[in-house]
Amino acid sequence: MKYFSLENLVVVFGGLRAVSNVSVSLGRGEIHGLIGPNGAGKTSLINSVSGLIPLKSGRILIDGQPIQNLPPHRRAASGVGRTFQHAEIFGDQSVIDNVLTGGFAHRQSTWLQDLLGTPGKFAAERRAYRAAEQMLDAFGLLQLRDALAGDLPFGTLKKIDLARALLGKPQLLMLDEPTSGMNDTEAQDVIATCKRIAGGYGVTLLVIEHNMRVIMGLADIIHVLDHGEKIAEGKPEAIQKNPLVIEAYLGHGSANHA
Repeated sequence: MKYFSLENLVVVFGGLRAVSNVSVSLGRGEIHGLIGPNGAGKTSLINSVSGLIPLKSGRILIDGQPIQNLPPHRRAASGVGRTFQHAEIFGDQSVIDNVLTGGFAHRQSTWLQDLLGTPGKFAAERRAYRAAEQMLDAFGLLQLRDALAGDLPFGTLKKIDLARALLGKPQLLMLDEPTSGMNDTEAQDVIATCKRIAGGYGVTLLVIEHNMRVIMGLADIIHVLDHGEKIAEGKPEAIQKNPLVIEAYLGHGSANHA
């Protein structure tokens, strides 16, 4: 059994099915791509998995345990993490403070220690800062540790968003266009980091990406949505030649955007 499964997910807005009976299975440490024309239901799918929007029907399972009825914070505690297409960053906070918020659920002090200002509180804070600094270093951002996030370019904010999500120690991390706003060099660096994380930490990645060159070089398996339905699944080289995929993109006026 794959450790993470989506079974027949249905998402409905009014009378419109944004996601229609989509099933996906993912193994630990695998990198999966999620592509399709604009409006295909990609972001709706990951929003439903993270609990931001409700499911009409279907099941979401981790190691066979259903989590679809849990609130978003319980899903995060179960190992589901995500980044956002527009990098939801606290612009008035420093880079390291933004990243630290990702590890809050794993803070190693109690509310009473925090309230009383005990040595345990300060020890937990030191461990949290060290972990955040290590994550910033992995993305080449340590020199920006104390910079105000709101002053930084969008491509850098995407890296901060990814570092913050990883500090939450997810089992499954869903990335919504992780390389948007980046130049080719930055995008390749993020690809390499994602592969290193998936391989070294056993994190499973589900990646929405508009840059086809990026996703074809990153993903082990690619799933293709069109009008809310999964129309294809397979290795990148097979997906590139799949006539249903080619038709879906050409039918929407572009073969170069997901």
